[in-house]
Amino acid sequence: MHPKEAVDYVLRLIDVEKPDVLVGNSCGAFYAQIAAQKVGLPTLLGNPHFKMTDFLKQRVGEHQYKSPRKDGKQDFVIDQQLIDEFAEIEEHQFDDYNQRYKDRIWGLFGEQDKLAHFEPLFLRYYSNSYHFPGGHTPVVEEVRAYYVPLAKQLLEL
Repeated sequence: MHPKEAVDYVLRLIDVEKPDVLVGNSCGAFYAQIAAQKVGLPTLLGNPHFKMTDFLKQRVGEHQYKSPRKDGKQDFVIDQQLIDEFAEIEEHQFDDYNQRYKDRIWGLFGEQDKLAHFEPLFLRYYSNSYHFPGGHTPVVEEVRAYYVPLAKQLLEL
């Protein structure tokens, strides 16, 4: 939940698992973009939410995760401290940007996405932008039809 811990976790996971490609959606795409710049992996960002603070400010209070977590924790709180932590990460999310990765980080944007509209910001840094007819959170069929083929293409880079 805390963004610095999440980025550190993703980087540790990359170090252990040694993936050939990263794929993230929404806030996961936010983290994947930061990690990809540090480690140089080809990456697919699905509906990247580059301004999580805007999202969180509208949702201050107690919430539950959509899916069960491995640690069993289902409740979380969005408060000013968390918003401030995201603000700090956001401010520096492109600090490690490297022009040579411009064609190795791809964006996939849902045409019915009602939450994240960051394709223009994405295109300031990266060249390859794709669309699919779905919303912000892809369903299994959309992952199979759109995410997986693009991830496979990234493996060929």
